[in-house]
Amino acid sequence: MTIRVGLIGYGVAGQFFHAPLIHATPGLRLAAVVTNNPERAAEVEREYGARAVPGDVESLCDLVVIASPNRTHVPLAKRALEAGKAVVVDKPLARTAEQAQELVDLARDRDLMLTVFQNRRWDGDFLTLRRLVADEALGDVLRFESRFERWRPEPKGGWRESGGADEVGGLLYDLGSHLVDQAIQLLGPVAHVYAESDVRRAGVESDDDSFIALTHVSGARSHLWVSAMAAQLGPRFRVLGSRAAYVKYGLDVQEEQLRAGIDPAAPGFGDDPEERWGVLGDDTVATERGAYLDFYRAIAEGRTPVDPNSVVEALTVIEAARRSAEEGTVRVVTPRR
Repeated sequence: MTIRVGLIGYGVAGQFFHAPLIHATPGLRLAAVVTNNPERAAEVEREYGARAVPGDVESLCDLVVIASPNRTHVPLAKRALEAGKAVVVDKPLARTAEQAQELVDLARDRDLMLTVFQNRRWDGDFLTLRRLVADEALGDVLRFESRFERWRPEPKGGWRESGGADEVGGLLYDLGSHLVDQAIQLLGPVAHVYAESDVRRAGVESDDDSFIALTHVSGARSHLWVSAMAAQLGPRFRVLGSRAAYVKYGLDVQEEQLRAGIDPAAPGFGDDPEERWGVLGDDTVATERGAYLDFYRAIAEGRTPVDPNSVVEALTVIEAARRSAEEGTVRVVTPRR
């Protein structure tokens, strides 16, 4: 059976991530896209044979994918679940863990799938790191350093930079959602959080330069950076273990390839160039092939690729980081359930 997908939003997330990945996944069909932009409407009809609609998409699909501005995620997800539809929400799922938990409870009560597009779990470098940890190539992981850094001294504009708390903007929610999620996936639950969060550029209202330090229940530590003001980029990963260290520069190639219009089902998609491979001690380590398609393949097979409860856990950490930065304190993380 083919699953009809309705996509809400055709900005960066919808155009460059969700639409091409859905289109490339056997068993899924992009049936409708919500957009009021005539050029984007023409594109979705031309490229995907999808119907462009101005609003309600639930009657046209089995699965609703929400890739609209962050502030709309909760009300749109609630509406879709109440209409009896399975739901994918782009990160962040919500502004607070409490809001996210309400959606999780609603999906459970309706016996519907709710999942979150934490696609960075399928970055090739992160898949490589998880394999190295599973193989005990690093020994015990002592510190996980992870960065999403850019040099963007001139703001791009838009709600991500100019919006206040109600817009759920800023890098802590944007890229920080990925870094915190990866840290928890790699090293387990968090006990304490310390964070620094700043606005460095004129005309920007949301954080554009933040640091998060996590102490995991295991005793391992994660140091996470998100910044638009890094004139010289640090390593994407620097992971220190009791036996060896893994260091990797450069971002995963899949976003770059998707933006270039490369078919995610094409041979070579997700392959990291050899010159960008990381090192384990003195040895070069080939990067695993990136696998964003695996997210939607799981959905086509009736599986939930990302447990939304894990996203609630990560949002609890992000909320603690926000309070830590505001108060200048170390926050204790208390599991919600």
